[in-house]
Amino acid sequence: MTDENRTPLLLQEIREPGAAQRGVRLLLGRDDLTHPELPGNKWRKLKHNLHAARTQGHDTLLTFGGAFSNHVAAVAAAGRLAGFRTIGLIRGEETRPLNPTLTQARADGMQLQYLSREAYRRKQELDFLAEILARTGPAYVLPEGGTNALALPGGAELIAELTAQTDFDAVAVACGTGGTLAGLLTGLAGTREALGVAALKNGSFLRDDVGALTLAATGRRYANWSLHTDYHFGGYAKFSAELLAFIHGFQTRHGVLLDPVYTGKLLFGVLDLIEKGYFRRGSTVVAIHTGGLQGWAGFRQRFESRSAWWPELA
Repeated sequence: MTDENRTPLLLQEIREPGAAQRGVRLLLGRDDLTHPELPGNKWRKLKHNLHAARTQGHDTLLTFGGAFSNHVAAVAAAGRLAGFRTIGLIRGEETRPLNPTLTQARADGMQLQYLSREAYRRKQELDFLAEILARTGPAYVLPEGGTNALALPGGAELIAELTAQTDFDAVAVACGTGGTLAGLLTGLAGTREALGVAALKNGSFLRDDVGALTLAATGRRYANWSLHTDYHFGGYAKFSAELLAFIHGFQTRHGVLLDPVYTGKLLFGVLDLIEKGYFRRGSTVVAIHTGGLQGWAGFRQRFESRSAWWPELA
């Protein structure tokens, strides 16, 4: 699978009263529309890793994730599209029937194996990885969430795509592992501003992680960015009636479906920061829709009784 198979990045203007009152132009980078099966930041993180895997002679990708992981879903799809076998090591015990994420991963050819939570915590230990590979055979190992040094160039390429279309002052993205934000920073190379909105509780550690990633990739730690940790709505994959109402309203006003894990929190946070005067008048801010919409089917399966609204596209 190559970039030729992908749709060029679309920028959509988001007109909100709060932004208009503050004199801020808000654009949404529709990375969720760049490919029907493998959109958004997950492809960008995988792109250069897939090239490395092929260069190193691997025909198998092995990765880790939770049962509803966007990353697991993306690796399975990428394997099918690019001709790799895939193995997913899933946190926790197998539950039948499979949830929608794992059902699709299996349909894409992924071999699913399950690790106890205790074993899963060892996923970065070299001796543990060696034990796994002794059982599975040789494989190119992708970390949980897909964040490593080779994930960053894909994010940097997103900045090049943005600057080819418009002038902007800041770019904002949701953060889980910090890899996408780190990639954006390498693309910005110290110019403009980047914002990360943490999707998980107690996300302050991401400041160190992002700095370590950019240092390893470019030899630099950048100062032109900020991390915002107050928009997690209870923690990773947690949500509230307020967040669901925001996502529903956003879809009604703009025709764009957000997800409750990453992009819903991102846009809620960006609009709140705009209304609080965080951005100077006359600024153009680009928020990146990184995809993740496959997760809606799982949310509906688990939580439909807790909300009167669920997206029609789930």
